[in-house]
Amino acid sequence: MVSLPQPSLLHSAVTVPCLCCRKGKDQFDNLEKHTQWGIDVLEKYIKFVKERTEIELSYAKQLRNLSKKYQPKKNSKEEEEYRYTSTRAFLATLNEMNDYAGQHEVISENMTSLITAELTRYVQELKQERKSHFHDGRKAQQHIETCWKQLEASKRRFERDCKEADRAQQYFEKMDADINVTKADVEKARQQAQLRHQMAEDSKAEYSSTLQKFNSEQHEHYYTHIPNIFQKIQEMEERRIVRIGESMKTFAEVDRQVIPIIGKCLDEITKAAESVDHKNDSQMVIEAFKSGFEPPGDVDFEDFTQPMKRTVSESSLSNSRGDGKSEPKFGSKSKGKLWPFIKKNKLSLKLGAGPEDFSNLPPEQRRKKLQQKVDELNRDIQKEMDSRDALTKMKDVYIKNPQMGDAASVDHRLAELGQNIEKLRLEVQKFEGWLAEVEGRLPARSEQPRRQSGVYEAQNASGVNSCAQDRESPDGSYTEEQSQETEMKVPATDFDDEFDDEEPLPTIGTCKALYTFEGQNEGTISVAEGEMLYVIEEDKGDGWTRIRRNEDEEGYVPTSYVEVYLDKNAKGAMTYI
Repeated sequence: MVSLPQPSLLHSAVTVPCLCCRKGKDQFDNLEKHTQWGIDVLEKYIKFVKERTEIELSYAKQLRNLSKKYQPKKNSKEEEEYRYTSTRAFLATLNEMNDYAGQHEVISENMTSLITAELTRYVQELKQERKSHFHDGRKAQQHIETCWKQLEASKRRFERDCKEADRAQQYFEKMDADINVTKADVEKARQQAQLRHQMAEDSKAEYSSTLQKFNSEQHEHYYTHIPNIFQKIQEMEERRIVRIGESMKTFAEVDRQVIPIIGKCLDEITKAAESVDHKNDSQMVIEAFKSGFEPPGDVDFEDFTQPMKRTVSESSLSNSRGDGKSEPKFGSKSKGKLWPFIKKNKLSLKLGAGPEDFSNLPPEQRRKKLQQKVDELNRDIQKEMDSRDALTKMKDVYIKNPQMGDAASVDHRLAELGQNIEKLRLEVQKFEGWLAEVEGRLPARSEQPRRQSGVYEAQNASGVNSCAQDRESPDGSYTEEQSQETEMKVPATDFDDEFDDEEPLPTIGTCKALYTFEGQNEGTISVAEGEMLYVIEEDKGDGWTRIRRNEDEEGYVPTSYVEVYLDKNAKGAMTYI
């Protein structure tokens, strides 16, 4: 009887636990989720910085619009207001706010270039690197899983061959013990058992080899490949964390860099505020609006206990009259000379035009206007002379280099400039003459601020001179007295009558005469103390108010002589007190 190996020896294979990788796969899933979360955080921070830059740009734009909104408009009245220190300080504040807005634009630009753009590029690189690492991880995972499957297949084949060998051995032993079986059948069963035994041995050797190979691959997988991949993922994640930290630091540094410039802007605003000089501004207002009138004299005492005609002294409010002189009739019009502080005639009143020599203004105001006109004309002359000099140089260049241009082409323009300069010089001489005349009539600057009456140039239509004596009220207004010897009446012309028929102005209120005023010049009207009249035009800044007694009598009186009660809804009813 042939002896065969015991079946128990065929089952000596080692059982291998499943190390592959359910656990490893779970770790990859967790890392994949975490790294994706890190990229999401980075993108969220990029979005935050981007919105911050938009806010900075919007804020800068609003600041610039605000500064522009309150800037003085060119060639407007607002430009004149900026000669005061307070308004100049405000203008400096507006300019500094414009620079302040520029720094916020710098913040936006730097954050965009140093943070948003850099992080956006880094995120793209990070995504590619992450994708590569996890691709390597999945590849390693698939390789170890393939090795595990090969091991499992080898193990099952070895197990199957062992079972087949065991059954063949049992069949051989049964055939060998049976005396009824032929020797040939027994031999056949023995050969089959040996064949199965050999197959089992081969499967065992293959399984052992596959197992050794798998253990080697598994050791390499868990101790080399996976740690390297995890190390790269860790380094990638740490770089992401460091990068977002550096970006946050840059975020603060961008703001810190503009703080000195913003501080300088604020310092300039403070400096402008400290430059405000209330004394200087007040003096400028005084210089701008002083009239040059001489202050009034004292009011004499009027004794009403004596049954005599009321008189006042030479320095009182009304004009003194010699014995036998008749009192003027209130409301009478004297067209002997023009009143210098209003429009010269009714045409100028209607058209709103002033005389060229500014004779409608008080002396001091007239002097300033004339000086401004002279300065303006001198500037125009300088501009024309600069243009002429430039053309002269151009002509010289053309003469030296004919290929550059025709020298004769500028002769016409040079002639025009010469004519313009001559005309402007004549204008300057004319205004300087008026200015010298005004300055000759004003008191010296070193004197006490007592101004002469504004009536320094009164001419009648026939050229007869009239002399006027200043009669002043307690608050600086005045009346005029014309001597009876030189006073001449000039009949009204048809031109004046044409405008006498114009539609009367509506009343805007009432007024009460505080003092007696005898209007002797064109455009004035006489009033008695305590008289109630209509107001048809307010004081325009020249110290005179236009009033009406009835439909036929209206004119100007010094504003300081009346107490005005403005009522824009007044339609004509007036109560006399």
